[in-house]
Parts: sequence; structure tokens; C-alpha cells
Amino acid sequence: MIRETVANGIKLTYREEGDPAAPALVLLHGRTADHNDWNGITQHLARRHHVLVPDLRGHGASDRPGTYAIPDMAEDVAGLLDALGIDRAVVVGHSLGGMVAYHLAMNHPGRVTRLVIEDSAAPEPMHGRAPLVEDDSTGFDWRMMHDTERQFVDPDPAWLAGLARITAPTLVISGGAASPFRADSLAARIPGAALVTIEAGHLVHVTNPKAFKTALDTFLSA
Repeated sequence: MIRETVANGIKLTYREEGDPAAPALVLLHGRTADHNDWNGITQHLARRHHVLVPDLRGHGASDRPGTYAIPDMAEDVAGLLDALGIDRAVVVGHSLGGMVAYHLAMNHPGRVTRLVIEDSAAPEPMHGRAPLVEDDSTGFDWRMMHDTERQFVDPDPAWLAGLARITAPTLVISGGAASPFRADSLAARIPGAALVTIEAGHLVHVTNPKAFKTALDTFLSA
């Protein structure tokens, strides 16, 4: 079911599946996507969880406030949990959503019971990225693209140190040789994080959903 609420001062649209009495689990999509990016994964997880799949700010049907600091996106997710009266949740994020997830986990460690980061970058400077060129793509705010790109290329140095504050058991999933990111570098910065490599490229949950769901289920049931 598609719902909306006000979280952190903006409208967030989100998909809700599963039993509200079950443990909460939040799925966070990557850049330019929306809640539909998790189709199939959402239903799989809803068998045992109360699954919430928001459109991040600047994406889908959520508000486009014009400012897109990644820590603010994490506060949006905390605000969504607040609005629904949920204290703690498993948080799973892909790419940009994984970055939002680890900001939530390091700034609100008591609220994340388990953390899964799928093929996301560590908050370290990126060199050699091609400049963004706008086209006729819709479904997201191009200001979000430019704002997040600046944060990818030149992140706040405090973010890297902040990864050490994560207390939730963490699984980092790498897309392997075809991935644009070094997931091993991220995993090394998070205390106790496990690293699983699935040779599927950046879109692991889309390219090899079976292996992704197996890794997820193994970690969540451990």
C-alpha cells in the first residue's frame, strides 16, 4: 500500500507491506530510483517483517525541497520512523540509499537493529568521475543529482570517522569487479562488518536477486 506522511518537515511517500506487528525493516533505494526499485525484494521480506519503502527526498512522489544533504536524508528516515511510532528497524540501502542508511546508523545507533549496505561508496573523495549532464529523465529532481554528486566527490571528512560509531551488526554487499565502488574499503571502516561479494555489478538486487535474497536472509536470521 502506498502512503504518505510528514517526516523531518517534508512529505515522504512510502510503500508499506507486511504485518505491522512484525519487526520493522526499511528499504532505501539508490539515486534516481524510487520505492519500485525494490519490487520483489519488498514482498520477499514482508513475509517476516513490517516493510517500509520510502521515496527519498527529491525522488518519486516525495517532496523536492531543493536541499539534498545526505545526513538530512537520514533524518527524513528517522522522521518516518517517528511518524509511525517505530523505535528501531533493520535498515537496508542500495548505493545512495546505503549512504543514507549508514548516516542513520552512525547518528542514531540505537535505532538500527541491523544494517545492510548494498554496493555503496565509503565517504572518501572520488577522483575521475565524469561530469553530470542533464537529459530528459524525470522522476527525480536534477538539483538532487548535482547536490549529491558534490557530496560523493568531496564528502565531509567527519563522515569517514563517523562510521566507527556504528554499533548495529552490519553486512556490506559488493557487486564485485564490475562495481564502481570499493565496498571492501567501506566494510573495513565499520566495526565488525561482514563483507559478501556477489559478482553482479552495481545493481546486485536487480541483476542477481536470488543471491541477494540469500545473503540477506542468512544475515537477518543469524
